[in-house]
Amino acid sequence: MISKIIEEAKVQQAKKLIEKSQKIIIVSHMSPDGDAVGSSLAMYHFLLELEKDVQVILPDAFPDFLNWLNASGDILLYDRYPQYAEEAFDAADLILCMDFNSHHRVGENLKQLLEKSSAKKILIDHHLDPDETFDVSISYPSMCATAEVAFRLICRMGYFEEINRNCAEAIYTAMMTDTGRFSYNSDSPEIYYIIAELIKKGVNKDEIHRRVYQNESLDRMRLRGYIIYEKMKVIPTLQCAIITLTEDEMLHFNCQKGDTEGLVNIPLDIKNVNCSVLFKEDRQAGKIKISFRSIGSIAVNELSNKYFNGGGHKNAAGGSWYASMEEAVELFKKVLPDYM
Repeated sequence: MISKIIEEAKVQQAKKLIEKSQKIIIVSHMSPDGDAVGSSLAMYHFLLELEKDVQVILPDAFPDFLNWLNASGDILLYDRYPQYAEEAFDAADLILCMDFNSHHRVGENLKQLLEKSSAKKILIDHHLDPDETFDVSISYPSMCATAEVAFRLICRMGYFEEINRNCAEAIYTAMMTDTGRFSYNSDSPEIYYIIAELIKKGVNKDEIHRRVYQNESLDRMRLRGYIIYEKMKVIPTLQCAIITLTEDEMLHFNCQKGDTEGLVNIPLDIKNVNCSVLFKEDRQAGKIKISFRSIGSIAVNELSNKYFNGGGHKNAAGGSWYASMEEAVELFKKVLPDYM
């Protein structure tokens, strides 16, 4: 058994809204990752079992290594089909907000649709400090992934039997990717109880691992080699590794959506490296995108929040910098000792 972490009042509020709604939209954040896509598709398959009219809408494309998930091809991408997305919002009587804590995380266009909609909104998330703009907020940062929150909510509402294999595979994929293959934010014994239940539903965890992590393009493999040999700088005094990538470098390796996913984790395999950071140039947005990973007590979410307009989890966070990459790197090296 797993503990009843979600408050009973919130469980009943969510259950009542779901049961009385018919047209339901599921929305997640920009640059959707494994947890955003997995948790959204998990709720999609669950709601189909309840015979609901449901549509997943994401702001933009997700990585190719998630294309194998059942119904991934049914996801509506706003940046490609804005009219269809707007029509879905107009018809919706309930919106599930998955894996984000603030409306701005879905991008300006979807944010406007979300705020204009009269539909009830349920937040299902695991990030810190959620906005107080949702009708029901089910947010637990102690959980390893939003998909874990979704699993617990479905079970608490009394619908464990409605979790089919497609739903279970989406939950497992989300939990696996959001913990770096269960290498961080994954110490709770209850995570592995959940995994056992998902396997009973038909999940083949070894096959999912191969589909996600052993499905690289030749370009991405060469990008990985380039990063390790040319771009990774290890600073022994800080027990840290820094990777910088310009747009020109990514273009050289024909970098596609999701190709940089997980690269920040590579240096953590080095002995005595307890923190890794990837600085990635985004000229169109006029910023440097930053991914932080750490081991042990280094709270990269606090560092990111204070200095890099970001946040996340203790050992896995993201941020942005609106000046030069060189300035971002120098600031990081300057402030990191305060968090060691």
